[in-house]
This record gives sequence, structure tokens and C-alpha cells, in this order.
Amino acid sequence: MKKELGIGVSDFKNIREKNYYFVDKSLLIKEIIETGAEVLLFPRPRRFGKTLNLSMLRYFFEKNLPSQKGNNKHLFKNLEIEKYKNCMQHQGQYPIIFFTFKDIKETNWEKTIEKIKDLISIEFKRHKYLLDSNLIDIYEKEYCKKIINKTASQVDYENSLKNLSEYLAKFYNKRSIILLDEYDSPITSGYLNNYYKEIISFMRGFLCGGLKDNSFLEKAIITGVLRIAKESIFSGVNNLKTYSIITKNFSEYFGFLQTEVENILKYYDLENKINDVKKWYDGYNFGGHKIYNPWSIINFASDKGTLIIYWVNTSDNQLLRDLVTNGDESLESDIERIIAGVNDKHVINDNIVFQDINKINSATFNLLLFSGYLTVSDIKYDENRDVFLGKLSIPNVEIRGLYKNIIIYWFENSINFNKYKAMLKNLISGNIEEFTNYFTDFVASSFSSFDLPENESEKVYHAFVLGMLVSLSKDYLVKSNRESGYGRYDVILIPRDKNKFGIVIEFKKADEKESIENAVQDALKQIKEKNYVQELKDLEIKNILNLGIAFKGKQVKILKK
Repeated sequence: MKKELGIGVSDFKNIREKNYYFVDKSLLIKEIIETGAEVLLFPRPRRFGKTLNLSMLRYFFEKNLPSQKGNNKHLFKNLEIEKYKNCMQHQGQYPIIFFTFKDIKETNWEKTIEKIKDLISIEFKRHKYLLDSNLIDIYEKEYCKKIINKTASQVDYENSLKNLSEYLAKFYNKRSIILLDEYDSPITSGYLNNYYKEIISFMRGFLCGGLKDNSFLEKAIITGVLRIAKESIFSGVNNLKTYSIITKNFSEYFGFLQTEVENILKYYDLENKINDVKKWYDGYNFGGHKIYNPWSIINFASDKGTLIIYWVNTSDNQLLRDLVTNGDESLESDIERIIAGVNDKHVINDNIVFQDINKINSATFNLLLFSGYLTVSDIKYDENRDVFLGKLSIPNVEIRGLYKNIIIYWFENSINFNKYKAMLKNLISGNIEEFTNYFTDFVASSFSSFDLPENESEKVYHAFVLGMLVSLSKDYLVKSNRESGYGRYDVILIPRDKNKFGIVIEFKKADEKESIENAVQDALKQIKEKNYVQELKDLEIKNILNLGIAFKGKQVKILKK
């Protein structure tokens, strides 16, 4: 009988004692012991094994509480780390402080701070044996009681990480190891729900107190999706070392490697699915390693080889949805190019500043990259600009499906998506009169639904293109703002069936003094003069439709040739 897969089980002890299938990442322990860094930050996309790895570290390093018997050494039997006796000497030797912030995703600050107080109170309760110790001063015990009873001040809670590490070091005569899981989860919620300043202020005090110049700290290991800018939250923590997805060290311990995926598929008699699995769940590049999404792989194996989107999370998708739909013209154009498969080079920076998102395109794309919605290749240092540059792309079929679902969700909540699909059906069949009727309604409803000024036709244009990218991708290659002939066309539809229409579309916005009739004629004239149809001709597509679309406020004029 084959081992079960622990779907959603992130407790290392539970996985080992119940004999679930386990991908051995225990050499992470060896690297952490051997690294000189005192505070290690591991930013990785959600569901890439961060919580399980921290749980493993906890069971490895934690010294027994006074009430506990036995030890956890048996959990590491036959794992790779057991081969290293010098590392195994550290097993069960340190007091541990463990917090996971992954479930703190509230819509307001009041609920958030209450949940954080609950979290801190629970960890202090776990160490309530300190209240009976002669090694802890009376005023320190009173402080612990206030934290446990949730009567302490907010400043007391901000100092709690440092204070607890001190009390544990006194009790055990051993410096503490601090493990913090998904530290940025409440920060992302704060950004989305307008309490960013409050959560940043609290987390800065909490983290800096526990990590900065703390003589009672042995090591701290922190995980999250993002590396929040040091200036925002880790100010003055000079002992912090970040190992992000663009760093070689530790890159193989989060997510599954090629050999690990092959072993899983072979064990569950799914090795014939390897090519499909590559297309759907592969494509990530962590520090030069080829990485698969582990959450999707274990669900795929559990579902006996069903290829669907497994990597779904509502709050994260809200952030992506906001970025895709609320950006400026330049950002939307770049997103269109990425969805269309154009691998442009972008500045790669793992230092996320939330205030720059939707203001600076590079900040937005780095957020998408480090959140797992994009992957990067060909990273090179540009000496002239003093930055790293890399090619961004959508990693696999699963993530492309997420983009598609989010764009469709946007349409369904702003305009009638069924009418939109009918509009496109008339376009690709060459029925321009009906297409014009639908498109006129689309423009009117777009201005209304997106709350746009009448002169912002660019938003309508980009919405139109994004819709085509997700709706026509099965039968057409949709390209936007690409070179052909002697210039750059706005949109071109290349049919996969060469007997169907190839379509070139040029958009024009008529200014106040220009008539919409002249603008649409100029659009057709530009298609001809710039020879935009050349790309279609090179592909031996004979049925070519040139379309000029002009805007003037909510007025639309369409001509074909």
C-alpha cells in the first residue's frame, strides 16, 4: 500500500509519524547551521514549503519544555541530515520562539492587532513554566502575565519578541532561536485594506526589538512571500541576510526539483504524465534551479493525474487583480506583452516598496515575480544602470490560467462578458457591422464601469486587448504593440488556421479639433503606409482584414479595408 500524501499538512512531526510521503529537505538544517548569517530571511511564493520547513527546523532545534518527555530525534531517522553527526549534535539543544502570521489577513487594523495579541499570548502560554522559575525576576513574571492575559500595552507587545528571547535564555542558559512564518501576510492585508502605516509601525518595533542587537539570539529564520523594504520594516537590522528566488544559496529547499517530481510521479504510477506536468506546474527559476510548484504537484498526484489549477488564493488574487486592472497605460501594455508571450527585460529587485506599486512599473513586476505569478531568466548585471535585468514570463499553463480567470472576473464584474465574446465572434468572422454595434456598447459600458474620464480611451483599448488575449488564445495568436513592416501596429490577430481572417487593428484618438472621420481614415492610412500586414503575408495568410478604430470621447468610428 502506497503512502498517503498529506494535503495541507504543514506539521513536520505529523507528516513523519503518520508516514506520509515526504520529500527530504532536511539538508536545509545543515546549511542553516553552517551559514554565518544570524538572521535569515527566505522570501518565496505561497505554498512552496515555507511553513513545513520552519516546522522541521522547530522539531530539530527545540529543547524539550520542562513538561515534555523524550525527544524528537526519531523524526529525522533515515533523513539526509542524520548522516552529519556534527549537525545532529544541535538537535534538541535550543529554546524556540515560533510565530506564524499566515492566517492574519483581516480587513481592518483593530481585528489585526487583536489577532496578533492572541498569537503572542499563545506563545507566552506555551512557556508559562517561566512563571515558576527563580531565574526570572518578579517584574518579568508580571510582564508575562499581562501578555498572557492580553492586558499589556501595544508597546509591550512590540517588545515581546526580544523579552521572551531573554527570559528563555536565562532559563535554559542557552540563546534562543526565533522562527517567524509568513511575517508579511498582515502587511499585505494592511496594504490592501488601508491600514498599512499601522501594521508597518507595529512590525518594525516587534521585529527590530527581537532581531537587532539581541545578545540573547542564536539565530532567527524568517519566511514570507516578499522582502519588504529594509527602510520600511527591518531598519537597522544589520545582521539580516536575505536569500530570495534570485539567490543561489538555499534555492533547492523551497519547491520541488526535477528529480523529486520524477520520483513522486514514479511512486504514484504517473510517470507517463511528466511532459504534461512540466507544462502545467514547472517553469520557476530559483537561483538557477528548475523548480516545480509543490502544492500543485502533490494535489496532482493525489487526484491521480488530474490537470487543473490548484494554486488558488483569494487574497493574493485580489492583489494581482488590482495590479492588472488599475495600472497606467504603460503597465497595462507591459502586462499585455507578457500574457502574449513577449519576454521583455525588466529591472529585478527583491526589495519591495509597497508605496511604489502602481507608480513604478518595475516595483509592480517584481511583486508579481516574487509572488510566483511570473518567473525570470537571463539575469544579468547592467553596470551602466547599476541594476540587475532579467526576462520576465508566465511560468506555466496553471499561472496563465490564473491570469485568464482574473481578467474574466474583471469583465464579469464590470461589463457583460457574454456580449464581449459575441463582439469578438463577429470580429473574427469579418462581420464588422455587428462588431461595430457591440464595440460601441463596449466603449460606453467601459467608461461607465471603470469610472473613466471620456478622454481615457487607452483604458478601453487595453481592456479590449486583454480580453482578446484570454478569449481568442485557443484559435489566434494575439500580438500587441509589436514591430511589423515599417513600424509598430496596435494589435494583430494571427489565426492558427491559415484559412481564417488575419486581422490588423490600428487605434486613433481624435483630439478636440480633429473629426473622428479623419482619425479613422488616418488609422487605415497608417496600416497601409507602415505595411503592418507584412507579418501576416510572411505567414502565408491570404484573408487579411485591416481595421481602423477611432475614439472621440464616447464616440467610436470603425472602418475596414
